[in-house]
Amino acid sequence: MTQASPPTASYRILVMGVSGSGKSHVGRLLARRLGADFIDGDDHHSAANVAKMARGIPLTDDDRRGWLDTLAGRFADYRRRDASVVIACSALKARYRGRLRRGDPELRILYLGGERALLRERLGSRRGHFFKGDAMLASQLADLEPPGPDEARVANIAESPEAIVEAFVAALGQG
Repeated sequence: MTQASPPTASYRILVMGVSGSGKSHVGRLLARRLGADFIDGDDHHSAANVAKMARGIPLTDDDRRGWLDTLAGRFADYRRRDASVVIACSALKARYRGRLRRGDPELRILYLGGERALLRERLGSRRGHFFKGDAMLASQLADLEPPGPDEARVANIAESPEAIVEAFVAALGQG
């Protein structure tokens, strides 16, 4: 991957998708490429939410509300400082993304989508993550309201993470 000089513009970017889509990995690569900070949204779940997911129980909209507000606050903080940040967060529903946009109405979104079989394979190879079970993946896929091209840059997770990052950076006008 070719390294460009850091962008002169600042960006607040959401990398979204269901568990197993590669949000954290792609988000870290993207942040490094843009000279931005990276925040893993999973690190901001409440202890109760983590415990619930570890038991294989899907989160409800009520469970996610405070978590989304926390992440929207992070976007708002970076916007106030005119600084760049990439946050990885599932943001499954349009209203969740709307809640995150309260932090920055100009939020850029990269949606990582892929086939269920590939997602299952990736989840099966994870060790030490609180997200458990095919039932939770099924729940996320059922809740998913995929953004269209008017809302997000859509990437197929079958592509390499590096290719996904390069295409997104090019779309930002930086590549």
